[in-house]
Amino acid sequence: MKLIEADLTPEQYREVELDTRVRIVKRSLDSRRGVKYHTVMEVYEEGEEMPVIDYRSAYRDCRNGKRVVIVGAGPAGLFAALRALEQGLKPVIVERGKRVSERKYDIAKLTKEHQVNPDSNWCFGEGGAGTYSDGKLYTRSTKRGDVSAVLKKFIEHGADEKILIDAHAHIGTDRLSPIIAKMRETVVSHGGEYHFDTRVTDLIVNDGVVKGVIDSKGTRYEGIAVILATGHSARDIYHLFHQKGWLLDAKPFALGVRVEHPQELINTIQYHSRHYSPLLPPAAYSLTTQVDGHGVFSFCMCPGGIIVPATTAEGYQVVNGMSNSKRNSPFANSGIAVTVSMNDVPEYAQYGELALLHFQEDVERAMYAATSMNATAPMQTLTDFCDGRLTAKPNKTNYMGGVTSAPLHELLPPFVVRCLQQGFKDFDRKMRGFFTTEASLLAVESRTSSPIRMPRGTDMQHPQLKGLYPCGEGAGYAGGIVSSAMDGINVVEAILANL
Repeated sequence: MKLIEADLTPEQYREVELDTRVRIVKRSLDSRRGVKYHTVMEVYEEGEEMPVIDYRSAYRDCRNGKRVVIVGAGPAGLFAALRALEQGLKPVIVERGKRVSERKYDIAKLTKEHQVNPDSNWCFGEGGAGTYSDGKLYTRSTKRGDVSAVLKKFIEHGADEKILIDAHAHIGTDRLSPIIAKMRETVVSHGGEYHFDTRVTDLIVNDGVVKGVIDSKGTRYEGIAVILATGHSARDIYHLFHQKGWLLDAKPFALGVRVEHPQELINTIQYHSRHYSPLLPPAAYSLTTQVDGHGVFSFCMCPGGIIVPATTAEGYQVVNGMSNSKRNSPFANSGIAVTVSMNDVPEYAQYGELALLHFQEDVERAMYAATSMNATAPMQTLTDFCDGRLTAKPNKTNYMGGVTSAPLHELLPPFVVRCLQQGFKDFDRKMRGFFTTEASLLAVESRTSSPIRMPRGTDMQHPQLKGLYPCGEGAGYAGGIVSSAMDGINVVEAILANL
């Protein structure tokens, strides 16, 4: 076998991909000087046998194992459960939402009828918010753990092997749901437990040690440790900690809008029309700049994507983006956000560690009020937003909830508006054509990350509450599917070390 590195045109890459003697190990798309796939591949000579990769994990039967209570069935909770199985611990997953197969009906009601189930929506339910976020598997948090181990778990449960070779891998929302369900089957078949429609309302604490949790019906779930992986939108948990006097910290986050362009336009900009090939995937982009000391950046970019209503309670307006595996929508969308810290909102200092959470809530309520409180999304063209005028006729959009023309330049916080207006102009210098009347802004993109961090020590336990392991995005230690999954794995390792 020879390891070969090469830059290939889309046509050349297609030929190599079909060659049964070649296994592609890594690929990334580079469009800076013509569009090429930078490819690393294993080439086998005639007579050499290509080894078969076995992705199966060594799970143990945990029916009689020590119980670990996991609050939340998102990426952090799921991967904590799978790691617990490998170590012989019994995961007891307590999830406020529904199974992924049932969750879709509440999402349909939110999208079509604007009825919000506060426990089952785009954020809450089996798989967490990650289930409906395109399934992006890219992370910069490579020092936190083995990224490939996380990807192999996805492949084990039904994902395409190509997620191991792509620089910016994704699964697609349509394919994530059955993968999440198979992960549940793995947990249950090895003796773990799932408890859906079970919202945790309190912790069981004895002499500063957490022994378990209590749900809204008074049922107790006890174990040797509690992993709190509730996600970035479980505001009731933050308020519980605040009321009990348990330590929390305000954490900088980011807030902005979701911008939507015709996908064909993004393809033309990124691939340069003369290099475009139907073999190429829908083009993506990643942009960042600095304005007045604030970071302004794109994130969760969804080529061929859809914008969805992501609120978790009545009276709030939130948007997010997703795309299916084929990424075949005629629109591209991306969050464009501005960093927010305590220095930006001195008027909220009275709320202490909850200051940024209250700021986030107030912006979401203002967006809801701007749409006559009917849960449609306030919308403005990019050019009108930057020129400070109301959009007379909104562009066509792929938003799954209806839109209302609104003056986002007046509704969003002034410092956010200034940073976005300058940021969009900076982005156009990097991507000529980005600044266009064809682009639409929908608000508000506010659930970029948690505005709260639950402190934990070097042993990964909460400093006041031994036996409690804050975990994932909701605890402020991750930002996406892979980093959340790795945090879940690391927490289980910490529990074993602390035992």
